[in-house]
Amino acid sequence: MKRPALLTLLLVTVTAASAQTRTVNIGLGYIPNVQFTPFYVADRLGYFKAEGLNVKYQHGFINELMPLLLQGKLDFVVGDPEDVIFARNQGAPVKYVMAMYQKNPVTVFSTRPLSRAADLKGMTVGIPGPYGSSYNAIQAVLDEANLQEGRDVKLATIGYTQLDAVRGGKVDAAVGYINNDVVQLRAAGTSVNTLDLSGAYPMVGVGLITLEKNLSGDLARKVVRASQRGLKFTVANPAQAFKTAQPVFGKNGGTLDVLKASTPLISSAYAAQNGLGASNPANWAKAVAALVKLGKLPANTKATDFYTNSLISKTLK
Repeated sequence: MKRPALLTLLLVTVTAASAQTRTVNIGLGYIPNVQFTPFYVADRLGYFKAEGLNVKYQHGFINELMPLLLQGKLDFVVGDPEDVIFARNQGAPVKYVMAMYQKNPVTVFSTRPLSRAADLKGMTVGIPGPYGSSYNAIQAVLDEANLQEGRDVKLATIGYTQLDAVRGGKVDAAVGYINNDVVQLRAAGTSVNTLDLSGAYPMVGVGLITLEKNLSGDLARKVVRASQRGLKFTVANPAQAFKTAQPVFGKNGGTLDVLKASTPLISSAYAAQNGLGASNPANWAKAVAALVKLGKLPANTKATDFYTNSLISKTLK
């Protein structure tokens, strides 16, 4: 029996559309959370679809996601710049391609007086552990202030119990996040003081990471452009972005107050001139120099080896 012409046309159209849509797998850290709102928004508002992409998110810890990226089981991961720095320093062909946060949200917070690095002398400061952006940031601050770990300041590994440790007096201060731990304390009516670490360690925050080979085609540019649109919408409409993304991260995945505290981190004077998601070369250079001084990278390390702004759109529709 001959197939009707209209049915044939419909089958051809559907097949062509399917062929033009590519699935892209992106690893997001930890569990579904309000902090990933720009990426959820980019999916739910059709920004990835407009690029011919079908996005699939996978949540997990970065030490689980990075191997999947290197194996080609993920196309991108969202992680700290240090995840790229130390992986690439060991030979992994990875690149940081878009900054979700222009500023690292890591801070030192305390219910005690705290306004400058010198105030940390004699304190016990809780840290998740001797790893990650929080550890690198506090080490850079101590080094710049000529404070010696152990002698002047004790760093205590407390996991991710910073809130309870500070409230319960188990530590004098803790390294946490200005857009999370501090927000929760203040929401509970607790007076909290913070120490900005960006002077000594002005690194960008979490962002998109991919394999270097992905930079040669158009996939990375499409993913970055859709993600930039998610950033733009979130900054302009945090309440609507929260409402759009909440079905993904759920009622226990974070509050609107956390998102509102996060949106200022997405913007900067540099990003205003060069596009949301652009990495400030001066900040990268100073942060990498701090890591070199701390002995974590070779003396001849170049910051530009780890990131690129080549995929960033300066103007978005």
